[in-house]
Amino acid sequence: MSKSSELVRGKLLSILSDNSFHSGETLGATLGISRAAISNHIKVLSSLGLDIFSVTGKGYCLAQPLTLLDSNKIKAQLVSTHAADVEVLNVIGSTNQYLKDKSTDLENGHTCLAEAQTAGRGRHGRKWVSPYAASLYLSMHWSFDGGYSVLGGLSLAIGVAIVDALNQCGAKDIQLKWPNDIYSQGKKLAGVLIEVEGQISSGCQAIIGVGLNVALPVNIEEIDQPWIDLSQLSEAPMDRNLLAGALISELIKSLTLFENSGLEPFISKWRELDVFANQAVKLIIGQQLISGICRGIDSSGAILLETTQGIKAYHGGEISVRPI
Repeated sequence: MSKSSELVRGKLLSILSDNSFHSGETLGATLGISRAAISNHIKVLSSLGLDIFSVTGKGYCLAQPLTLLDSNKIKAQLVSTHAADVEVLNVIGSTNQYLKDKSTDLENGHTCLAEAQTAGRGRHGRKWVSPYAASLYLSMHWSFDGGYSVLGGLSLAIGVAIVDALNQCGAKDIQLKWPNDIYSQGKKLAGVLIEVEGQISSGCQAIIGVGLNVALPVNIEEIDQPWIDLSQLSEAPMDRNLLAGALISELIKSLTLFENSGLEPFISKWRELDVFANQAVKLIIGQQLISGICRGIDSSGAILLETTQGIKAYHGGEISVRPI
């Protein structure tokens, strides 16, 4: 997508966000383009998951009011000592990839958010469905001096931070699924993808990606597991700018604590939130399937599974946990 097209679509959405009808002629005159070009931009926005009414004689109107992300509104919620930048982009491939492609000189806490992703990723290379303005797609940069060895359990600490941010914004009954998912009512609400580059024993850079469902389109078909969003958990619409501010604040607080103290300060809270605590589960490790009772996590963040052979710890990025 060209920069000029992205700019036009951003302006077009700003106009349509008032939830009123606007004719193609008026929109074209305002943006300095033809009615045909307006129609093409509307088609692209619709393909990104936006529900836009098109009525002959009336023009275009968003089916639901739209509040776009605003970096100034987000930054206003952060502590005055927060120096790292907060970028808000329109449509990009992946917020994680965007930060990975930038200079390694980023400050800790540098954050990127996007209204939509065309190549969002989850664990194991799965696609993260990212419809326009329907969720939070956020990535944060953080450098660690100790290398890979100090990052054990980082995704668990991030999960606790996300729950704390959601609680602050009024979302309750949120739980965690090992190693990196946020659940509510037995369904996936959010996921974490951490990508690390650097040396095993020296400094490394982590990109912490968070995808959080806010108000997904009801007709979405691409998600292959039970999901839930914040609109189903709260009567009042969730302000994504307030949510982003709370999330960035909690991530910075938790990453600073993790950097200094490791996983230990987060363990008891994580265990309280464990969605599969004392339940029958199966671990999928490649072609191997191991069933047992989930007994939480150990001090390193490994999942504990009780079988007829006793309790054993399992850890590694290629393990999936499923209920039985």
